[in-house]
Amino acid sequence: MKSETVREFSLITFAMFIISISIYFFLIPSGIVVGSISGLAMVLNQLLPLSISVLTLILNMGLLVIGFLFIGKEFGAKTVYTSILLPVFLAIFEILFPLSESITGNNVYDLITYTLIIAFGQAILFNVNASSGGLDIVGKIVSKYTHMEIGKALTLSGFITSMTSILVYDVGTLVVSLIGTYANGQAIDYFIDGFHKKKKICILSEEYPVIQDYIMNSMNRGVTLYKAVGGFKKEERVELVTIMTSNEYKKLLDYLHKSNFQAFVTVSTVNEVIGTWNINKRKLR
Repeated sequence: MKSETVREFSLITFAMFIISISIYFFLIPSGIVVGSISGLAMVLNQLLPLSISVLTLILNMGLLVIGFLFIGKEFGAKTVYTSILLPVFLAIFEILFPLSESITGNNVYDLITYTLIIAFGQAILFNVNASSGGLDIVGKIVSKYTHMEIGKALTLSGFITSMTSILVYDVGTLVVSLIGTYANGQAIDYFIDGFHKKKKICILSEEYPVIQDYIMNSMNRGVTLYKAVGGFKKEERVELVTIMTSNEYKKLLDYLHKSNFQAFVTVSTVNEVIGTWNINKRKLR
């Protein structure tokens, strides 16, 4: 349990470092107000005598209370940590790397880079039941109660924030912000789907009892057996079906090759697995 907690918070720290880089080096200098609390802080920074890091902290604290109330203590505790990390990282970058303009010199490049980097970081956080705070909390709440994909929920809430850019920027910035918000939501769903993908492996072999024993006792994965009838010889066979990660599939394939079994194997990609899927009854994330 302790090692799992350390692993999760290490991932959260890494994800927040990535997110902070995307915000500070690509979002802020470009003036793009993509639907996020950082984007809203950029707008307020033009209206109030407070730094972006301070505004981000204030806005995050308000939404954090909402997260505790509507999502739960575990999510809230992790988001407290991320909400502290973001302004801290931003403040450090402000001191070490003061910027006055875009490092790419092109808003489109900034938008694409920001969208891909932050979406990857956000996907890591959502995968361990955390968030970077801000509108991620709103998106998580919307997703929880409407069963909408998290990326789409973030897009919906982000559009509202993007609209505030018209208060201090021009129409062109507003359009770019809306496009960026939509792209960010799509990228998040893409990365999250990648984390959840599994391999469905179907094996026809006379040695299926041995293969079944290896999968269940050596790989700690479940197996389902189906009766199958060959279309040519009408012989009855047993098809073994299991679901694994890509790395586990490679291990199983290596075992089959080394054992020199006569086996017919088909593999397909499963985008999502819900429920208990191994013999130890461990709950899927």
